[in-house]
Amino acid sequence: MSSANNAAIVEISQTANKFRSSIVLQYENKYIDVKSILGLFTTLLTSSNYDLHVHGPDAEDAKKAMAEVFAKHNLQINSIQE
Repeated sequence: MSSANNAAIVEISQTANKFRSSIVLQYENKYIDVKSILGLFTTLLTSSNYDLHVHGPDAEDAKKAMAEVFAKHNLQINSIQE
């Protein structure tokens, strides 16, 4: 596991934890709470394309921030509108 992956996982989790909204990544049939570093470690290392689900009072700001941090680390996400 590279230190770049570790940095991405830590930054993604820290960014998610700034928001009150629920932030979940979907990969195939798995759902991962982005605020959980352990969940990210087991998923981001094996996957390449994710759906991002955000629900809550600050969802729009959270989606924007998460898109920026994923892009910074060259990770692809689809922001799901619900």
